Amino acid sequence: MKTYLKTLGRMFKRHVTRFLSLILMVLISVGFIAGVGSAADRIYISMSDYYVAQNVSDFIAKSTSGNFTQEQVEAVEAIDAVSCVETGASMDVYLGKTDENPDGQLTRLYFLDSLNDGLDADNIGVNTPIVKTAYDATGDEEYPVACEISDNKIQGYDALETVELDFADILEQLADQGGTTMDLGALKYLISPVTVTVTQVWSSPLTFAMDGEPSYLNGEDVDTPNTVNEVNALIDLENILYIPSSYIPTLLKSYIGTMDLHISLADRSKFDAYSNAYDKEITRETEVLSAALGSDAQLITLYENYSFYALKGYADDVLYIGYLLMVIFLLVTVLVVLSTMTRMVEEERSQIACMKTLGYSSVSTIMKYVLFALVAMIVGAVVGYFVGLGVSTLFYYVFNYTFLMPAMTANPGVTFFVITVVVILAAMIVGTIWAGVKETRERPAVLLRPKPPKAGKKVFLERIPFIWNRLSFKYKSTFRNVLRYLPRFIMTVVSVAFATALVNVGLALMDICLFGGISSASVTAIGIVVVIFAALLAILVVYTLTNINISERERELATLKVLGYTDREVCGYINREVYIDAIVGIIFGMPLSLPIDLILFSILGMGTILGVTWFWWIVGIALILLFTFLVTMMLRRKMVRIDMNESLKAVE
Repeated sequence: MKTYLKTLGRMFKRHVTRFLSLILMVLISVGFIAGVGSAADRIYISMSDYYVAQNVSDFIAKSTSGNFTQEQVEAVEAIDAVSCVETGASMDVYLGKTDENPDGQLTRLYFLDSLNDGLDADNIGVNTPIVKTAYDATGDEEYPVACEISDNKIQGYDALETVELDFADILEQLADQGGTTMDLGALKYLISPVTVTVTQVWSSPLTFAMDGEPSYLNGEDVDTPNTVNEVNALIDLENILYIPSSYIPTLLKSYIGTMDLHISLADRSKFDAYSNAYDKEITRETEVLSAALGSDAQLITLYENYSFYALKGYADDVLYIGYLLMVIFLLVTVLVVLSTMTRMVEEERSQIACMKTLGYSSVSTIMKYVLFALVAMIVGAVVGYFVGLGVSTLFYYVFNYTFLMPAMTANPGVTFFVITVVVILAAMIVGTIWAGVKETRERPAVLLRPKPPKAGKKVFLERIPFIWNRLSFKYKSTFRNVLRYLPRFIMTVVSVAFATALVNVGLALMDICLFGGISSASVTAIGIVVVIFAALLAILVVYTLTNINISERERELATLKVLGYTDREVCGYINREVYIDAIVGIIFGMPLSLPIDLILFSILGMGTILGVTWFWWIVGIALILLFTFLVTMMLRRKMVRIDMNESLKAVE
């Protein structure tokens, strides 16, 4: 056992660079995938917990024929799944008409029965606003009310500002909107305007989108927009006022009464508000409520609430992008770790022969390499998990530019983390065991001899004399070396191609937001994060595969040095191959980025391929070439310091 541990320790020391490369590959993939994927989960969970804590109504029932009867209210209250019903009325009307502003300000009026006992927030039930700042009324105004200021578009009224409610004008507007069929006649001359004073400023959990809260006046078809253009086309509210329903003039009680029912379901804590389970519950209870209220009621759920719907849309975009990019990152990572572990086992032929000679079984020999991969996986996954937490926290912070987000949950969600770790770990272990079984089947005497290099053969360029005959010897040997190990060449090209595509995707997302006239902080953040992680992935892919290539060809490079090649020529011997691999990868990666961009633009509902500035495609190519150059500079020292004597020792 002691000898086994010593050989294990020597292996870690011998392959420390490869060990660190594996850790970084796992870290980058886990950090990016878990970070982007769990960002949506953190948003869903945080908002769901917030909605439960604020007792937000699951349904708002609006009467289409005037007011709900007491029998209808009692029928809803008798439903087992209903925990609370609040009565009131809401309407969108223009207030404060003046000669300078003849249209007035579009204001939503909430007349709530729960406010009749005062404006203490503790007395408010369903659809609870949060008190941000409370003011004591000073003045002779008789009616104190509350004003909602929830985002940068709903400016609201200032504290202690007075607002005149001309109910005659309000009812005329409702009649024009089809909200009432009453004939005011002489009645409007008997209704005096009511002056109210804003005494409290609230922020409602139902209106937290920075885009602005759409008015009821938009109509049913555009209440829940799907694109930025639809959002910009909406009629946005300018003010929201919460007013006790007792302030409605007595003469109008029969016309502005129980127009709305705010309905809250029981056991909300059991449901994530953005989950399929909640969706099924809403669908089921919609049928029950419709039967209780009859045909003269329109039910509005959270899915018709713009802020809720918009947040879900943005979070879903991040989630779907996470799934798409997860596939690409996993593909590249799996290719690189497979290549790293299989080629490492092949390099360890002489060590495997020694262990077999010492009596170690094939299983114990293979387990040494499995442990190597497992330790790298654990370290990379643990650090990557915390990197992912940072990425998801960044996205949650960025969402505050579009929404007034509640406190972030401590539960990050681990779905993407588990998927990433399981896939990479499976690839590592399967690849290591496969390579180990292949080598341990050989006799020690065979393993002690170096594996003979693969014989060279004609490449396709030799069939084009016009090109081949004009190449110098060094370039002819370079092309033959590149294509001599075709599977490795393909693996390198595929890895570089996908890394190139990821860089281009990130740049395209940044372009449509920064220069394409689409203002979206969350999409910009996604673009920046993709570029950073794709750049790190590209550097690590080229570095790891080139480093392995150098390690496998130390004897070959030492021979060149013995033959009199200068350090520059020896480095050029390898670097030319690296640049050819990178350029071919770029050639395939550029068109590969197009379908990925199309899918992303489709998910986001914004942007086009033609809308991406051509300059960014050039930047993507330049970045990959720059990364390749940096890698060759980092590995130059390893190539020039190859020990000719040790590398050229014959193995007898």
